[in-house]
Amino acid sequence: MSAQANAPIIKKVKKVSGGGHHGGAWKVAYADFVTAMMAFFMLMWLLNATTEKQRKGIADYFSPTVPIMRASGGGDGAFGGDSIFADQTLVQTGTGGVPSQVIDQQPDSSDQADQETKALEEVDKQLSAKSGESMVSELLQRYIVTRLTDEGLVIELHDLPDESLFVADTAEPQPVLEELVRMIAEASKLVRNGIAVEGYVAAQPVVRARQTVWDLSAERASRVRALLEGAGVPPERLKRVTGHADREPAAQNTMAPENNRIKIVLLRENR
Repeated sequence: MSAQANAPIIKKVKKVSGGGHHGGAWKVAYADFVTAMMAFFMLMWLLNATTEKQRKGIADYFSPTVPIMRASGGGDGAFGGDSIFADQTLVQTGTGGVPSQVIDQQPDSSDQADQETKALEEVDKQLSAKSGESMVSELLQRYIVTRLTDEGLVIELHDLPDESLFVADTAEPQPVLEELVRMIAEASKLVRNGIAVEGYVAAQPVVRARQTVWDLSAERASRVRALLEGAGVPPERLKRVTGHADREPAAQNTMAPENNRIKIVLLRENR
């Protein structure tokens, strides 16, 4: 047997480094991209489909507050017996040394706003018979328009075409206005909100030598303020008294009787 017949057979194998387009790395990157996009669209949907109160609850769920109590190590070492978790050490966290019950008792601003709205709605019902009962007679209700706004409960008293709240061109109240103010003062006892009084008057003919709309609107607002105090409203609840002349007319015709009106606003907090 020859030596060549016993020689080992050597095969050359060609290696291909990297996967090229046949590798799986791009699939992982694509999956990460799709997941991120889904998370983004879920976030946008949640922002659009939830209320402010619900979003606050979700945020609180994912970032819970863990109160840290003041504690003492009981020794006289480098920290003088105080724990390193004392409030002086963790002042920048905002929770150092604050008991959990104090954190739990902090009022929720949204809950306070809801309670305030419900209270103002109750006053509204008493004046407008929206609940089926009212402290104001049907005859007096013709003079009243109420609406709940961001400013508070607006109670608007206005002249009728054939009946006025004030003696013509004066700040002298008619008996019907005095009765209306007494009713409003009684209903306002259901809440403690501050009160604003605003006076408006109809435009006067241009031919008048002296326009008195500013003085007259302010005098009427001030007279209603005095009536409210006389009906038992504490003076400290009255926050402002203003006259708006013939600005912001309620009717398109600036000289219409409906523009002679008084606004009594039960103000929301911080107003």
